[in-house]
Amino acid sequence: MKLLDKLKGDNGIWSFAILLLLASLPVVYSASSNLAYIAGDGDTTRYLVARVVFIIMGLVVMYVMHVIPYRREWVRNSVRWALYLMPFVLLYTLVQGGEMGGANAARWITIPIVNQSFQPSTLAFGVIMMATAQFLDRVANEKEKTTFWDHVKSHWVWIAASLVLILPANLSTALLIFSMVMLLSFIGQYRLPYLGIIIGAAGGVFMLFLLVVMAFPDISNRTSTWKARIDNFMSDEVTEGDYQKEKAKIAIASGGAFGVGPGKSAQKHFLPQSSSDFIYAIIVEEYGLGGALALLATYLLLFWRIVVVAKNAPDFYGQLLVLGLGLPIIIQAFVNMAVATAFFPVTGQTLPLISMGGTSMLFTCVFLGVILSVSARRQRLQQQEDQAKLDEEQKENPLSVLSEQL
Repeated sequence: MKLLDKLKGDNGIWSFAILLLLASLPVVYSASSNLAYIAGDGDTTRYLVARVVFIIMGLVVMYVMHVIPYRREWVRNSVRWALYLMPFVLLYTLVQGGEMGGANAARWITIPIVNQSFQPSTLAFGVIMMATAQFLDRVANEKEKTTFWDHVKSHWVWIAASLVLILPANLSTALLIFSMVMLLSFIGQYRLPYLGIIIGAAGGVFMLFLLVVMAFPDISNRTSTWKARIDNFMSDEVTEGDYQKEKAKIAIASGGAFGVGPGKSAQKHFLPQSSSDFIYAIIVEEYGLGGALALLATYLLLFWRIVVVAKNAPDFYGQLLVLGLGLPIIIQAFVNMAVATAFFPVTGQTLPLISMGGTSMLFTCVFLGVILSVSARRQRLQQQEDQAKLDEEQKENPLSVLSEQL
C-alpha cells in the first residue's frame, strides 16, 4: 500500500506540501552559504541538517493536526483562549527589544528551553484566522441576532489589539492579516455595513499611528524603512536602498531559461536575505525559468486543492477554516515572488515551506494539518454514507449485492 493511502485527508495537499518541503532542501543548503560566511565558519552542513530535522518535525505536526477533529469543543475553546492571550504575547515581543543578526528583533522572541527564535505574529496569524472562522460560523447560526457592539466586545477588539501590537514592528504582516480577515468575513457573509465600519475604523487608527510616528519618530525605528522601501519602489533612480532589489534582478537575469545549476548561484553571496525573503531570486538563478515556473505551478496546484477541500467541506465552519488558513499561504507565496521579481515593494514575507526558518515552516504545517482535518472529516462522512447505502441495499436485495461482490 502506498504511503499516501495510509494518510487521511486530501492526497493532493499532502503531495504538494511534501514536494515543497523536499524542494527546499537543496535551495536552503545553497542559499545558506551567506549565513555560514557571516557566522565565520563557512559550514553549510549544519543548516541542511537543521532543515531536515524541521521537515521531519513539520510532517509529524501535519499528521498530528490532521487526526485531531477540528470541531471538538476543546479545540474551539483553545483557539478562543489563544486569541485572548495573543495581545499579551505580542506586547512582550514588542517591548523586549534586542537585536538579532544586527537587525532589530522587536518581532522575535526566543523559547528558553530549546533556544529557538520565532515570530509570534506568525502564530497570531493562524489564531486570528481560526478565531474569525469560529466567529463567523457562530454569527451565521445564532438564533437571536446580536448587535455589532456585541461583536466588537467578543471578537473585534481582540483582533484590533493584536494588529496594533504587530503594526509597529511588522507593517506588511499586519496589513496582510487585516486583509485576510476582511476577505474571510466577506466570504463568510458578514454584514457589509459592519465591514465598512471596521475598514473605516482601521484606516483611522492607521492614520493616527502615522501622525504619532511623524510627531515622535523614535516610537518606531521601522518607519524610515517603510518609507524608504516605498520610495525606492516608486522611483526609477537606483539608490543604496535598491541594493537587494538590484541583486535579485541580477540573479534572475543570470538564471536564464535553464539556470546556472544547483548550488552555483553567485548572488547568494551578496543578497543579505538570500535564504528567506529573496530565496525565489536564488531559485531562478540556479534553476532558471523552468524551475521558477515549476515552483509557481506547485503553489497554484496547492491552491486548487485548497479550494476543492473548501468546496467539499462538510460544514460552513470547515469551509471558513480551510479558506482562512489556506489562502494566506498562497498569497504570501505570491507576495514573496512579486518582491523578488520587483513587482512589489520589499515586505519581509518569506516563501512558505521553502524559505529558511524552522518555526515559520512548522506553523505553516500546523495550518495545513487543520485543512487536512477538515478534508478527513469529509472522507469519514462519505464513507459512513456509502456504508449506510450498502447496508440498505443489502436489506432490500441481499442476493444482487452478493453477486456484485463475487
